[in-house]
Amino acid sequence: MTLRSASQAGTPSAARLALILAQLGRIVVGKDEPLRLALACLLARGHLLIEDIPGVGKSTLAQALAATLGLKYSRVQFTSDLLPADVLGVSIYDERSQSFRFHPGPIFNSVVLADEINRAPPKTQSALLEAMEERQVSQDGQTRKLPEPFFVIATQNPTEQIGAYPLPESQLDRFLLAIELGYPDSAAERELLSGGDRRSRIGDTAPLADPATLADWQREAAAIHVAPALLDYVQALLAASRGHTGSGEAASRRGLSPRAGLMLLAAARAYALIGGRPMVLPEDVQAVFPSVAGHRLAGGTRAGALQSQSLLRAVPLP
Repeated sequence: MTLRSASQAGTPSAARLALILAQLGRIVVGKDEPLRLALACLLARGHLLIEDIPGVGKSTLAQALAATLGLKYSRVQFTSDLLPADVLGVSIYDERSQSFRFHPGPIFNSVVLADEINRAPPKTQSALLEAMEERQVSQDGQTRKLPEPFFVIATQNPTEQIGAYPLPESQLDRFLLAIELGYPDSAAERELLSGGDRRSRIGDTAPLADPATLADWQREAAAIHVAPALLDYVQALLAASRGHTGSGEAASRRGLSPRAGLMLLAAARAYALIGGRPMVLPEDVQAVFPSVAGHRLAGGTRAGALQSQSLLRAVPLP
């Protein structure tokens, strides 16, 4: 069964998700697959990393996604002098009550854009670690839960640019998917040039969902069936990523962890939900694998994506 034929029946959720993708596509033009991957990342309860040059629509994607899904949105511009308290919040003494009062930071929103995350020093980058993994913030001896859903979209400039700090492996592993947007094709670029700044349309965007509906979709995605034969395929991909020896690229490759395998399955389930399929197909795994594996393999996001394509070619389909 092909990916196209399997999705013809569809589901009510898939029909609504298709409307969401169509609305997003009117704002972020010519990026159908990155938009699908971004939505799948949210449905899988993960976080998204976008590595690309400035000006290709990374921030617009984050704003459009929040507006379309009816989620509260905040943006943090990461700079070299940004402090952890600027992200998480700070306790300020209140003379009236004679006590410290916590003022939540921008992290306490459902969609948080960490813009140019690799321009901040490692100490500030690490302030996101607990929030992304545990979905809570511990400060001043108290633990505060973050809202549900909670979705971090981080953008980073290519590490060869001046003033960029490479993200540590522990931080990279917090991101379910890493994608690039790239330049638009000729038709999409012409549409952008003739239609003006697409960000002006976000304010007029009608929400097509709400947090409760999104939570239902997340539960539905998590329940999508994965056959034993597909688990064999995922295990074969994981084993292939660890089984290279020798010199050069093969010797420098880091293998994928069991947690990466779990994230691969979560992303594939969400991708199948968007396609209206009641079970995960090998094509779903293949569609999300480069974005799940690329930033977890040696050499960084771009080199890792190439390695992941090589792995897909090397491991036979079940």
